[in-house]
Amino acid sequence: MNEKVENWIKSFVKGDIWREPIVGFCSAEEVEKLRKIIPNHAIPEDLLKNAKSVISYFIPFSIEVVKSNINDLFASRLWAEAYVKTNQLIVELNSYISRKLELYGFKSYSPKPTHDFDEEKLVSSWSHKHVAYLSGLGTFGYHTMIITEKGCCGRLGSLITQAEFKYCEVIEEEFCLHKRGLDCLKCVDRCIFEALTRNGLNKKKCYEILLKNDEMLKSDVCGKCACGVPCSIEKPKLED
Repeated sequence: MNEKVENWIKSFVKGDIWREPIVGFCSAEEVEKLRKIIPNHAIPEDLLKNAKSVISYFIPFSIEVVKSNINDLFASRLWAEAYVKTNQLIVELNSYISRKLELYGFKSYSPKPTHDFDEEKLVSSWSHKHVAYLSGLGTFGYHTMIITEKGCCGRLGSLITQAEFKYCEVIEEEFCLHKRGLDCLKCVDRCIFEALTRNGLNKKKCYEILLKNDEMLKSDVCGKCACGVPCSIEKPKLED
């Protein structure tokens, strides 16, 4: 069943603004443990009776989309459009996977791809990033995004289902160069708004920047810290 789902997702994601997605799987039981670190995180069983698994996937942006967002103060129009189109794609893709799994007798539940968070606390009720980590898609970068084998520039989606899979192992190796003890923090240098600093991420300041971009581009995006850095489009390479 793993291979079927992977093929469904890869065949569905077609377009110039995306590269081939990567897919992972984790048990619903593992996701329940997120309550220990994210108090308001949803429990799969509460969203779907007899939930057994979560399918997680990363849709990487094309190199053209990533390059478009390197220069200038605010986000590029292409980056903003890719964000909106990918969120729409995730909704359609989850509906497609759900219909496929229904043929095998399994029901599914689709968490929202975005805008499912407390605007005061800036905490989501469903963390696609943490689910991706549990599904073996990658590890957290200093910028708090998931770094996969195809970088961090793209969008994460997930689907709760009653189907069972061969689950993926969490990646033990740190993909983030800084977390490996190397001198990087290029993501900090890229954040000229100083929302991301050597002291960590100021979520409120970051959100303010997203809202400024939303006023101009009708999309609450930024992504500057993810573009033009070693982990943008691939797992960072260690220098020889």
